[in-house]
Parts: sequence; C-alpha cells; structure tokens
Amino acid sequence: MTTTSAQPESPAAPAGPTSRRKVLQALSGLMVGMFVSILASTVVANALPRIITDLQGSQTVYTWIVTSELLAMTATVPLWGKMADLYSKKLLIQLSLGLFVVGSLIAGLTPNVEILIVSRVVQGIGAGGMTALSMVVMAAMIPPRELGRYAGIFGAVFGVGTVAGPLIGGLLVDTSWLGWRWCFLIGVPFTLVAIVLLQRTLHLPVVRKQVKVDYLGAFLITLGVCTLLVWSSLAGSQFEWASWWSVGLAGGGVVVLALAVWVESKAAEPIIPLTLFRNRTVALATIASVLVGVAMFGGTVFLSQYFQIALGKSPTVAGLMSLPMVFGLLVSSTVAGQLITKWGRWKGFLVAGGVVMLAGMGLLSTIDGQTSTLLLSVYMAVLGIGVGMLMQNLVLAAQNDVPAHDLGVTTSMLSFFRSMGGAVGVSALGAVLANKITTLMTEKLGPMAGGSGGEGQTVPDISTLPAPVVRIIQDVYATATADLFLIGVPLTALALVAVLFIKEKPLNTLSGEERLARERAAADH
Repeated sequence: MTTTSAQPESPAAPAGPTSRRKVLQALSGLMVGMFVSILASTVVANALPRIITDLQGSQTVYTWIVTSELLAMTATVPLWGKMADLYSKKLLIQLSLGLFVVGSLIAGLTPNVEILIVSRVVQGIGAGGMTALSMVVMAAMIPPRELGRYAGIFGAVFGVGTVAGPLIGGLLVDTSWLGWRWCFLIGVPFTLVAIVLLQRTLHLPVVRKQVKVDYLGAFLITLGVCTLLVWSSLAGSQFEWASWWSVGLAGGGVVVLALAVWVESKAAEPIIPLTLFRNRTVALATIASVLVGVAMFGGTVFLSQYFQIALGKSPTVAGLMSLPMVFGLLVSSTVAGQLITKWGRWKGFLVAGGVVMLAGMGLLSTIDGQTSTLLLSVYMAVLGIGVGMLMQNLVLAAQNDVPAHDLGVTTSMLSFFRSMGGAVGVSALGAVLANKITTLMTEKLGPMAGGSGGEGQTVPDISTLPAPVVRIIQDVYATATADLFLIGVPLTALALVAVLFIKEKPLNTLSGEERLARERAAADH
C-alpha cells in the first residue's frame, strides 16, 4: 500500500559540531523564506497610512489590507501541513515561496486598493506554506531534545520579521526614491534566494504514499474560518454587532465549521485529525496559540497607527519605536531555546511567558497621547519578552507529545490557530477601533466629523488639519488604542491559564524521521 523512496542524503542529526553546521546550512533557506513571508504581514504596518491616503481607502480598508493576508495564510496552513505528511516537503516550500513572489509583484504594482487586497491574499497563501512547513521540516530533522536551540533561532527570526517589518516599511515610505510600493517588492529577491538555497541545501527523504486528500474538509474549514473573519471585521462598522447580518454570518460560519468537523471525523486522511485534540498538551497549546496570535498581531498593527496619528511620528520614527518589542522577542526566544536545550525543561518558560505577556498587555492598556517614549519602550519590551517565550515553545511541547506521523499536521495546526488568532485579533479589534473612533469623533467634533477615521471616511492626515483639531484626533486615537489592549488583558489571562494546565514531559532525543522509522518498523512487526 505504501512505498517510500528517499534521496541519498538523510537528515543530519545534530550530534556534533559538523552535523550541527549541516543542519544550519539546511535551515538557511528556511530562515530566509520565513523572514520574508512574516515580513509581508507586518512591513505594511507603518506604510498603511500613506498607502490608504494615496489609494483613497477607508479605515475598514486599512484593516483589510492586513487581514486579507492573515486570513489567506490562516485558511491554507492546515492544507499545507497535511500535504507535508504526504508529499515532498522541499517541493511544497518552493511552491509556497513562488506564490509569495507572484503576490508581492502584484501588490507592488497595484493601481488601487481592490487589486492590493487580492494580491495580499496570494501572498498569504504562500506565507501559509512557509509558516507551516518550516517547523515541519525542523521537526523532521532535529530531535525535540535539541530542537529548543534551533526553535529559538526560528522564534527570533519570526519575532524580528513580525516586529521589525514596521521599521523597514517606515524607512521605505520615507525614502523619496523608493516609496511604499517597495514594501512589497523588497521581498522578491530575498524569496528567490531562499528558493535557490533550499534547492542546494535541503535534503530530506521523500515519502510517497497512496493518498486521498480531503478537499471537501479543506474547503469547509476555509469557508467557515473566512466567514467568521469577515463577520468579525465588518461587525460594528458596516452593521451592528446585534443584527441579522451578524446572525447570518456568525451563525453560517459556525454551521459550516460544524459540518467540517463531521466531514473530518469521517475522512480517511483528514486535514485536521480530530483525535489530536484528545491529547491534552495539543489541545491546551492550541488554545494558548490562538491567544498569543491576538497579542502579537493585534499589538503591532495598531501600535503603528497610534505612533503616527496619536503621537504624530513619521513612519520611520514609528518603526524605530517598535524596536523594543523586536529586542524583547529576539532575546527571550533565543535565550529560552538555548536554556531548554541545556536543561531539558520547558514548562517554566511557558508559564513565565504567559505572566510577562499578561503584564505587557496590562501596561499598554494605560497609554494615552502623552505617554513618554521611555515608558512605551518598556511596555513593548515586556510584551515582546512574553510572546517570545511562549510562541515557539508551545509548538515544541506539542511536537514532543505526538506520534511522528502526526508531526506535520500538529505543527501546521498550531500555526493555523496562532494565525487565526492574529487574523481575528486584527479584524475584530480593527472593527472595535473604527467604531470607537467614530463614536469619540462624534462626541468631540460633532456628527459631521464622526466618520473621520471610521468606517466610511479616510484615515485623517493630521499634517493638513488645524492644531486644535489635531489634538482632539490624537486624543481619540490614543484612547481607542488603549481600549484595544484593555480588551486583550482577559484574553492573555486565558492563555496563562491554558499554559498552567499543560503537563511537562521529558523531551524526546530522536528526530522526527528517526521516530517515524521506528513507528513503521513496529507497525510491520
């Protein structure tokens, strides 16, 4: 029934300095690919006010330029992960990077916001492949006992790409001979380099199976998630939260997902095996991953707007102001990974990350239009440190606790739920922000100004407005942004509770491929 064919070179086990060097060489293309795909999600953050002004978009469009990419990434991650258990991982990664290049070129040359949003969807499909497959490949090559060292590096790459994107975007926007279009085009040459590096350095056994991909399940999961994300992004702006539109979209999304669960329970090769959720570690790590996604994506996207509108900073300065979060993520992710590899213990880092992330959200809920740069830097560093300790180590805990043949789907499932948390966070919080801004504008400037920055009007260009109006607008955006972080406090508290109930288990000393070989040998006997 099942036949296998392997390329001559098997995955290197990191037993010594030489093999460790080979592993790093093999992961180099993955790191470049992951960096540019994550960068795509965040590089537009500081460029968005300029993009929206040039293309004449609204606050709703502002949110959707981010959400469309996250939505496409979220919806396709489970399918990429499932295919990784069935087909060549190397070919799949190169395909995902190729899609990313196409989407980036369309985005960089877009004439209007409609085509820009479509291009972001294509980018998101490619980024979904990289997000899911990079960790799958790592788990195939490296034992969990050693994975902390490399996961820390990848966590740092992920964190730097997530939070450094706004800085790069700001610099591009403020450079007269480049402009915001290069926020999309800059990733193209790096993505092509990643494809070449992967071709030359990544060598994994290719397992060929007689398979049946559950396309109906994939379609229903995608449709259900997209419906809920559309509802969460439009409710409160296009229609009331308590309305027939909400009932139709939210109810429809839930019904479709319930149907997807039924289809998945009957499928021979389900996209998301429901049996995985019987595993306590996987179930709790999934819940925590959703909430980490809300904190990570929601925080960075709307802080950029706060810097530029509420504090009146340029895109470049706004990017520089995000550096404390970059360093927090970079240091905590890398150090935690090294210490986990050294000590073989990981639960304490998850709990500490949950506590610190909760503190960061609470501190950021106190910001206003007069908060000092020093205090902001401290608050953002705290949030970054917490997210850095949680993000990759949740994946490590789950990978360590599942059979090798489920590594791909488990890894992609956690990436899926983290991305879904980010997409829901950006879309729902964006809708709350737009509604709050509209309400406050109406209170302070009267009904005619109520749409400014809200659902129907463009984001205000404070450089063209009189000083008294600018002060009011800045106060409105500061208040609305702080409210978003206040909403995030109970969500991060739930993440901490989920982490507390995860049971620590010793880290496996075999790589995914070695574990899979043993499982097959045991099954044959």
